[in-house]
Amino acid sequence: MRRFRACSIMSKWWSSTVPEVSPAQRKSTDPATVIAAIGLGGNIGNPRRTMARALDLLDARDDIHIRTVSRLYRTPPWGKTDQEWFHNACALVETSLDPHELLKVCLDVELQLDRVRKDRWGPRTIDLDVLLHGDFMSDHADLTVPHPRMTERAFVMVPLADIAPQAVVNLQSIADWASDVDSEGIEALSKSGDWWRDES
Repeated sequence: MRRFRACSIMSKWWSSTVPEVSPAQRKSTDPATVIAAIGLGGNIGNPRRTMARALDLLDARDDIHIRTVSRLYRTPPWGKTDQEWFHNACALVETSLDPHELLKVCLDVELQLDRVRKDRWGPRTIDLDVLLHGDFMSDHADLTVPHPRMTERAFVMVPLADIAPQAVVNLQSIADWASDVDSEGIEALSKSGDWWRDES
């Protein structure tokens, strides 16, 4: 696995976005926790409820804590356009898991929520992607971080800009990527990031 430190501008990209929590609020006493960004999406069944359930399942773990969630968006399909529109959001989580462990948890949650992998970019009940993980970077075949092609996708950049506008990917901030990418058709479905708690 290729692993190396990101440039200093990306280090602690979450520090001015994610509010501090008191020791009493922390699930874990492990000091080696990091902030990771996860993308969520789906277009089968009730995506809003399924995405909220996915966040609940992640937050129920001792090694993952949901710190902040973007607004919920309705987005046009990407890559394979002859399908229903998607719901998308992003979340920042505090975790003691390494990137590969976090990916495995995300895949397990997808299975719990009846994700079936058929067509690439095709319909799905839920999709969970590890977008960023602290200042970790890798181009390993099993896990590429930052997530490949994320800067080309408005359904990632727009919600991620809600919660991590200053994060830097490919020498450009998420806020700038969100401004540059084609966001035609994307519609915010919630006024805040609390939508997932309303579904609980």
